[in-house]
Amino acid sequence: MNVFVVGGSGKVARSLARMLSQGDHAVRSLHRKLEQARELAALGAMAVQGDLTALSIDALATLMAGSDAVVFSAGAGGAGMEVTNAIDGRGLELAVAAARQAGIRRFLLISAFPDALRGGERNPGFENYARVKKLADAHLVASDLDWVILRPGTLTDEPGTGRVRAAAAIPYGAVPRDDVAATLAAIIERPNVSRTIIELTSGDTPIDEALARISQR
Repeated sequence: MNVFVVGGSGKVARSLARMLSQGDHAVRSLHRKLEQARELAALGAMAVQGDLTALSIDALATLMAGSDAVVFSAGAGGAGMEVTNAIDGRGLELAVAAARQAGIRRFLLISAFPDALRGGERNPGFENYARVKKLADAHLVASDLDWVILRPGTLTDEPGTGRVRAAAAIPYGAVPRDDVAATLAAIIERPNVSRTIIELTSGDTPIDEALARISQR
């Protein structure tokens, strides 16, 4: 398959590009900084330079053209409310519109676990982040695309185990970024996992088995 990754320079997105490329998929990774291109190319992806906050729908649709699926992995990364609104909010809406214009049906979104950081301080920036992420989820769900929303728990840099806990609602927990990427790669290869929201943490179930259970519901 041809997969277009928005936010291709992120850690999960880089792992995903490597896994998909090793699986003989073609990956194009949208990135903002020129110096990120070499690293993405080393992972097997075609680096596509572009600023999500500056691209028009037409321009992004042109970059996406010919893809079988879009993965939206972009995020503000705590850079402030304005950037959160621009990337996690308007950026997602732009990508959805561009995918529709480019005729791409399959759209995967990495979102946020509802309980993320709820044990910490409830500052205005976090509350805005939670609000924007929920509205982005709702925007995608309301579209006519073949969507999947993945809500991972706290992301870690530990090596992936290939075993997860995945369902529509699960207790909060952590999950290695590599296992998030592996789950995304497996979803891309499972078209019967469709129009569903999946919460994801580390667990005891192999990823393929966990997704098989979801696809049967």
